[in-house]
Amino acid sequence: MVVLVGLNTMGPDKNRSAGQHSDLSRIKAWWRTLGGERFVALPPPTRGRYTQSDGHEDAAELFATRGVPDTASFAYWHWQSHAAFDRSGALRDALYLHWGGDHATVAARLGQGPPGYRIVDGGPRGAFRLDRITTTDPDGLPDPQDEAGVRQFLHRLDASPPAAAEERWLHDRLAGPVELSGAAGFVTALELRQALTQQETSRLLPAWREEYAGRLTEWPAWAALLNALLRHAHEEVWDTVAGVGHRASDVLRAFPSPRSLDVLRGWALADHRAAIPAWLDVHRAVHGSGDAVRSAGGLAAELTAHDAPETSLSSLFTALSAAVTKDWRAARPAADRGAAPAFAALTAVRLATDDDLPRPLRVAAARAAYDQAAHVREQAALHPGIAEAEVLAAVDRYEAARDDLLAGTGPDLTGYEGGLGDLYHRYRTLAPADVRWLRAQLADPSTGVQGIAFCLELLHSHGEATPTELEALLPRWKKELTKQYRTTYTEWRHPLVTLTCLALDLDHPAAADLLAWWMKPKPLWKDPVRLLTHLGAPDETKAAELWDFVVSGAHDTGHLMTWVLLRARLDGTHPLLVAERLIGQRGVREYVLHRVLVGVADPSQPLWHYAVDPRSHSWLRRAQEVADDPRLTDAARAIGLKTAREHYAFRYPDQVRPALTDGQLAAARAWSEARADRTAVD
Repeated sequence: MVVLVGLNTMGPDKNRSAGQHSDLSRIKAWWRTLGGERFVALPPPTRGRYTQSDGHEDAAELFATRGVPDTASFAYWHWQSHAAFDRSGALRDALYLHWGGDHATVAARLGQGPPGYRIVDGGPRGAFRLDRITTTDPDGLPDPQDEAGVRQFLHRLDASPPAAAEERWLHDRLAGPVELSGAAGFVTALELRQALTQQETSRLLPAWREEYAGRLTEWPAWAALLNALLRHAHEEVWDTVAGVGHRASDVLRAFPSPRSLDVLRGWALADHRAAIPAWLDVHRAVHGSGDAVRSAGGLAAELTAHDAPETSLSSLFTALSAAVTKDWRAARPAADRGAAPAFAALTAVRLATDDDLPRPLRVAAARAAYDQAAHVREQAALHPGIAEAEVLAAVDRYEAARDDLLAGTGPDLTGYEGGLGDLYHRYRTLAPADVRWLRAQLADPSTGVQGIAFCLELLHSHGEATPTELEALLPRWKKELTKQYRTTYTEWRHPLVTLTCLALDLDHPAAADLLAWWMKPKPLWKDPVRLLTHLGAPDETKAAELWDFVVSGAHDTGHLMTWVLLRARLDGTHPLLVAERLIGQRGVREYVLHRVLVGVADPSQPLWHYAVDPRSHSWLRRAQEVADDPRLTDAARAIGLKTAREHYAFRYPDQVRPALTDGQLAAARAWSEARADRTAVD
């Protein structure tokens, strides 16, 4: 990673002016000088460039517009990085600079940064960081009024314990009247070493409770102060815990007692999943249980008796697996502890068939082990203290029981959407049990927008969506599905797009109301995706309107893919054959067409991700299929080959999710080597 740190030649933050003298204006002025041969500094971001994928998309579009070779290198920052600046343009944190192309070229072009700033290089797989240059005294201590210097000092303390002079400096910051937001870093740094004194804690508590009343966790140092209150057994600590609520679970974990156990149990049974890992740990500590499986079994019985959702039991399994692995590591020599990830995978496989656990917990284990069994089989000889035959027998038992355990179940629809994307390849074909589960989720009023989007997309694209699902969602669409929901980095569309397509395909009376809503001027978020509804009940008029948008040069968020799928339906042909006819056609951007060509390889499950996802099993498999499809021209197959070879399976295999087995990785490499004589498209 490249980091910019250094000497503040402009003085403390509070003396800095906005406008032309701000950090942002200075950095922009320097940034404009960076372009050159085979290197492009993208313009500063708008909210449309929110992630790194957006940055690479912007680079491809700019290269195409200006005729820049796609082998050129580039650098940029995105809107999330831009949060390093406050509203006046002052730099409040290090600015992350992302890049593409050749790392050495980018590093040389960025250089040391603009005057008064310094860049730190994160290396070929990291970002560059730009920050102010700051000064320190002979003891390495910053001017307390220099916010950048203080921030960098606290960052350094994260990596090493403070010296005596540094700790005194921290205490001095809390010695007089304290402004809470500015004190947060000092409080956290001290309590990380359990050095916050009882006197400091007692002075900070009333200020915290008064200034952040009703929103205690908005103060950045709340967890550190709560830890100190518990450590000092402060008389008001339990009132404070109640005020903080279930977000205090991890802090309570470090202070096991009957009271903390009772509090955590209440939160867990109230469906606060964040409390479950701490509940298990504190339960074991209070009851002196050396058997994590037995403790987890008891907690699972309590959750089941209180009709807790499956997600709570999944959280309990995750906590159990972590506890079992931690116990195993503690009992092993240091040389064996590197095998802990492999042991954790084996734990999931074993627990799925452990009769001492209630079925709901075994189901959670079976789900967690789904992509782990093949790894465990490959690594059967690598588990210290466990016979290879024992490991293989555990995998055999798991594989025999898996289908029964997982029938009628599915993933957590409320978690990180990237986790759903990681398992999308499992749903390329739908078993009858999958269809039943997906339909049940859409009928469940508690399923949220993300879950509706995921389930409806799968059912609709596979031709399994029926009027029943449509009518189950109609009472909810105006109140819930008209909200903005970003889908540019997922494999599914906005649920209202999919619902509209379904209504049109079914010629349902609700289609008219849905279309009328799409034609209204507000909300503005729907304008870029309205045309995606044309895939429902397609006709030539819709095809023409979509095509006009595609060749207009406007930002594509699924429009070309929609046109290709629409055209294929109208023509009764495979969308791959439609897409390949666009190669070299004027007005069609190559980088968009390339991802569409791969994305429509299976029309029963198109991949709607905004760009090719290099970590995804689905995108690799589709790219390989395009490369080997005998129906396609050499040019189209070359696009598939190039896309496949750029996948992380060949470049950064450790970043593929779920992780590739050794066998899968070897097969991918063999596939590429067998096509070594074929040239990918430039």
